[in-house]
Amino acid sequence: MPLTDIKARTAKPESKAYKLTDSEGLFLLVGASGSKLWRLKYRIHGKENVFAIGRYPDVSLAEARKAKDAARTLVAQGIHPAQQRKAEQALRQAENANTVKTVAEEWIDKRKAVWSAYYLKQVQTAFDNDIYPFIGEQAMRKVTAAQLLAIVKRVDDRGAPTVALLVRQWLSAVYRYGVATLRADHDPAAALKGIVTRPRVQHRRPLTREQVLQLVEVANGYGGSKATVIALKLLLLTFVRPGELRQAEWNEFDFKRAEWRIPAERMKMREMHIVPLSTQVMLLLDQLKAISGAQRQLFPNHRRPAECMTITTLNRALERMKLNGEGTMDVSAHAFRATASTILNEMGYRADVIERQLAHKDRNKVRASYNQAEYMIERKKMMQDWAHMVESVTKNQLV
Repeated sequence: MPLTDIKARTAKPESKAYKLTDSEGLFLLVGASGSKLWRLKYRIHGKENVFAIGRYPDVSLAEARKAKDAARTLVAQGIHPAQQRKAEQALRQAENANTVKTVAEEWIDKRKAVWSAYYLKQVQTAFDNDIYPFIGEQAMRKVTAAQLLAIVKRVDDRGAPTVALLVRQWLSAVYRYGVATLRADHDPAAALKGIVTRPRVQHRRPLTREQVLQLVEVANGYGGSKATVIALKLLLLTFVRPGELRQAEWNEFDFKRAEWRIPAERMKMREMHIVPLSTQVMLLLDQLKAISGAQRQLFPNHRRPAECMTITTLNRALERMKLNGEGTMDVSAHAFRATASTILNEMGYRADVIERQLAHKDRNKVRASYNQAEYMIERKKMMQDWAHMVESVTKNQLV
């Protein structure tokens, strides 16, 4: 006769453990201590086995019967229910270990060697502030596209559409990595492509020759740091990216060869870049040596000497000089590159030589390798001509 819930609930302990049978091998083992444990007796290959289902009343009679039916289905396939339960527990533990944070940090660790320090910090900050607090501890397979959409929209709604686009891209990359390493089944971030409107890029207009003169005149009258003024002039003469100049170290300069070799890890295209040094640049570097020559970096941070000048220092200086924002010129540190490109083209220099000096990527790798050496003579002449032109326009106020 099948067991009833009343009988199971009212069963009293005796001096020895005893069984209350239900059906198809299911029974309730009542212990001398009063414990009540669901057990299932079954046979595989003629050998009797017992499967522990759970404790009553934590597992009700109805739940025990469901567990019995599921276990007997496994037994019919020659599978021990206890072994199946262990396998499922191991899988769940593995899934719980493969959280978004675990996989993302592994992905970041594998990619950081090819990223600049600034880009690495940008990625880590986004994950720490915008992603981990919401889904970091969730298993990869349990995160939904709706959750990722909420993250992306939250960033976009605070007025940072460019960061929102990057967050979606980074989430997608982490999920593709998860799929490749068998810890995710698909990329839920792929469905969000196009959800954020890419802001229109506002390119800075190049400076005219008259504005170059005005820039140098105003910079020479700047009451702030002399090193900042030299940095602005070096940007104008070398037209490297601001980050490449800010992080420059003295050991990168070969003064005998008049060359600055920027390491690949600091370059946007991850290739070492050579900047020929004009005589005007050499003179400015001599002035800078008196300020920071005893330190590792050309432009150390005043508050944290072990670090370099911050990313905002140059633009803030331009604002104080009334050359940015609401000033007479809306110029940023990036505008120097556009200025050099425009005027050098007007001066008749070949576009390939200019582009190479701007460190723009040549899509033809063979050609790029050839150009690195082939254009060096032209680049040295071009950089000196550029410096002479700037000095002439600024009426010898440059150095």
